[in-house]
Order: sequence, then C-alpha cells, then structure tokens
Amino acid sequence: MAPRPAAPALLDGSVTLRNPGPGLVVLEPARAALLHALDGLFTGLADLLGAPGVVGPPLLPADGLASLDYFRNFPHLGVAAARFPEDAVDALAAGRAVTDQPVQPTGYLLPSATCYGLLLSLAGQEVGDDLRLTAIGRCFRNEDHYDGLRRLWGFHMREVLYLGTADGARDHLAASRTFIDDLAERLGVPLTYQPANDPFYDRTGSRAKLMALDPVKYEFVATDGTAIASVNRHRNFFGERLGITSDGSVAHSSCTAFGVERWVHAMVLAHGTPERALERVLDVRG
Repeated sequence: MAPRPAAPALLDGSVTLRNPGPGLVVLEPARAALLHALDGLFTGLADLLGAPGVVGPPLLPADGLASLDYFRNFPHLGVAAARFPEDAVDALAAGRAVTDQPVQPTGYLLPSATCYGLLLSLAGQEVGDDLRLTAIGRCFRNEDHYDGLRRLWGFHMREVLYLGTADGARDHLAASRTFIDDLAERLGVPLTYQPANDPFYDRTGSRAKLMALDPVKYEFVATDGTAIASVNRHRNFFGERLGITSDGSVAHSSCTAFGVERWVHAMVLAHGTPERALERVLDVRG
C-alpha cells in the first residue's frame, strides 16, 4: 500500500511543527524523509560487511556503564532515568507542578551511544573471530548548549559494530572509511578526515599517551566543522572490561557511527534545501 501524502496543512505552511524545548527538534516531512533515506544508505555498510540488524535496549544499567569508565570520562553527558515516588504521584494527580516533585533514581540511564547496549549484551561471551552487528538507536546527551541539528539532546545514531581479532577490527574500519568517503562523494558532501579524542580512554593516563601516538578515533567533518560520522578502534578495552573473548583471547572491537540528524544538516548545507538534498539521496539510491 502506498504511503499517504503529507497533510496539506504541513505542506502549505499553515501549520508549523514547533520544537518542544532546547535540543529537541521535530523534523517536518521533507527532513524526516531525508533522515530515513540517509539511514537506508548507511545500512549499505552493514550489508557490505555482513552485519545483521538488531534493536538495542532503550535504557542502560548504571553499574554496567561504570565498569566501562563512562562516569569517569563523561559524568556531564549522562541523562538518568528516574521515577516519581508514591507521594509525588499523588501530588501530580492533584494537579501540583511537576517541577516541584521529587524523583527517585532507577539505576538506569538513557543511551548516549548505540554501541553501549550491544556491547553490554555480549558480556562474558565467546564471539569467535568475526562478529558484526548493526543498530540504529535514539541517543541522549546532556550538553552545555544545543545548536540546531548539529548538537541535540536526543538524536539518532546508526552504528556498525565489530568484535573479534585486532586485525579484523582494523579491517572493519578501513572498509568503513572507504564506504563513507565514497558515499559522501556521491552525495556531494565534502568531508575532511581527522583524528579525535577517544571517549573510552583516560586522557591523563598511559592510554592517553598511547592514543597520541596511535589515534584510535577519527571523525568525518563537514565544511562547517560538524562531525557527522566516526570510526572508532577500541583495541581490547571492551573485551577486557566485559569479559568478551574471541577464540579464547580477549576480544578486540571497533565501530562505525553515523549521526543521522547531523547528516541531514550536512546535506542541507551542501544542497540548500531538504527537498534538493532528498533528490540527491534518491538519485544515489537509484
């Protein structure tokens, strides 16, 4: 069955989809179609590398993240899930202000990256020499400021994850770079490729010194400085912390990440309007 056309009121401008708060964006039909069409292209990398699609969890356990040094490295980014205690529930039912009510921590956080939930799900397991997965997740980051689609409180991240050998992790990222470079060229999005700080390593310790000599994270950056994709080599960090093995040895891992809303931003930056950007994506899809 063909999809219904967008409501005329949205198309003629008589109704506006307003953003409900800082860092929270509602995409109108043109940008929404562009987001979905772009993600359809990103799954081409998963198809190329043989990464089946999965659906990650909507929440992550705080103790699991703590075991990955998440709070030591990024205490400011976490968005905690909380619940109202019984007395607050009664107060809310009586019409009192939500912001005046206390909340109780649940021990869970909203994901800030898609791969965390996938990696935690593999804790204590043997994965062989070549395990790949892909997922798109809604991610959340408590930033000090927000800026259109460049920096959001909630956004979509498509990731393609590899676990196995050290050589396999490097090959995964090499194939990812070739794919992204080719895709960006076909989409008409100029990108630069540059090293970035790795969030999984202590910036003040020996791992930081090693990273300076052998960078493990690179970003693909649009002309206005927006990083829209990255390739990340974790070495055996997650394998050690989570007890994941590859043929009896500690597993190495790497992942490729696409910030989908940021790609929407970069496409509109390159082509002027969401409509022209969508035409380019559809041409590439063929």
